[in-house]
Amino acid sequence: MDSLLALVVGLVVGVALGVVVGLLLGRRSGTPTSVVDALRDQLTGAEVRIAQAEARAVALDEQLALARQRDAERDAQQKNEGRVLEALAPVASTLRAMQQKVDELEQQRSRQHGELSQQLRTATEAEERLRATAESLASALRNNATRGVWGETQLRTLVESAGLLNRVDFFLQESIDADGTARRPDMVLRLPGGKSIAVDAKVPYNSYIEASAIPSTATGEEEARRASLLTDHARRVKAHVDQLAAKNYFTGLDSSPEFTIAFIPNEPLLAAALEKDPALLEYAFSKRIALASPVSFWAVLKTIAFTWQQEVLTDEAKMLFDLSKELYARVAKLAEHADTLGGAIERSVKAYNQFASSLETRVLVTARRLDSLDESTVITTPRSIEEQPRQLTAAELTEALADTIDTAGEAE
Repeated sequence: MDSLLALVVGLVVGVALGVVVGLLLGRRSGTPTSVVDALRDQLTGAEVRIAQAEARAVALDEQLALARQRDAERDAQQKNEGRVLEALAPVASTLRAMQQKVDELEQQRSRQHGELSQQLRTATEAEERLRATAESLASALRNNATRGVWGETQLRTLVESAGLLNRVDFFLQESIDADGTARRPDMVLRLPGGKSIAVDAKVPYNSYIEASAIPSTATGEEEARRASLLTDHARRVKAHVDQLAAKNYFTGLDSSPEFTIAFIPNEPLLAAALEKDPALLEYAFSKRIALASPVSFWAVLKTIAFTWQQEVLTDEAKMLFDLSKELYARVAKLAEHADTLGGAIERSVKAYNQFASSLETRVLVTARRLDSLDESTVITTPRSIEEQPRQLTAAELTEALADTIDTAGEAE
């Protein structure tokens, strides 16, 4: 760039010199003024062009410097980019691994989405079957006979789960004579001491089923209809209490508490009636009817089962006491016989010792006087028995023997 600028400046200077030389020569040779003016104009134009050339040269120089600066910046940027790429190489590896993991997670998500969809379909089918079953059950419970069988089944299952046995601790559908009328309670519970309680398992259900079909979040007419059905349900339960109270089951049972248990086989069934009629429970008590849900009735049954266990333990304890008395009496008699036997053995030992002493001190002394006889052939010296019969030392035997001796002494 510098050589180009020098060349341009040289050309311009050459032109200017040519013009100056031409002017000088024209003056010397008497050149007309017009020619001189033309040369001056040319010189002025040459100066202008020199100025423009210098300006363009400066501009070109600035552009060249700018281009070099850009090249330097580009080189520096490339070097920086290279260093950044080198620094980002681990990041790139991590990103590739992450991408692979993301692909695997996406595959798992797709698989799990398919499994979840299948499970949702299965749950939907199960819910549909459950809904159909519930509708079938609700339809069946609207029938009085079916509802009665269901209540009795629930009652029997609950009683057996409490540990009571059929035809031992309770009886089903047992006929009784209450107030001169044949009655048949659903169950008669036997209590310790020959007592009994009658249990009824029937309950109105239709209004509650219809009310349950309406969501609790319903509004407007649906909400009013649901409230009306629940109120009717409470009224029907109250009427059922009146009917049950009129049967007086307890009058046909021996030693029965003067009340009848009305078993409600469903907790919400009783709760709904009590919610609409809070005084229903107290009203039932006044009619000698105890409204019992599965939870409360199971607690009563477990109490009865525990009472029966205690009754059995009491009987067994009495039997054990009687056997203990009998065994003690027989042990006392055995001690008496042992004392008699010990006395007999002691007398036998005493008699034997007397026999041995007489033989040694009297018979053998006389026999040894026989000189013609060999002592070795004479009867040998008998051995004395020094051991005594063992005395009874056990407290049970000695006390029983002492009691026997005292009794014999008092009898004499």
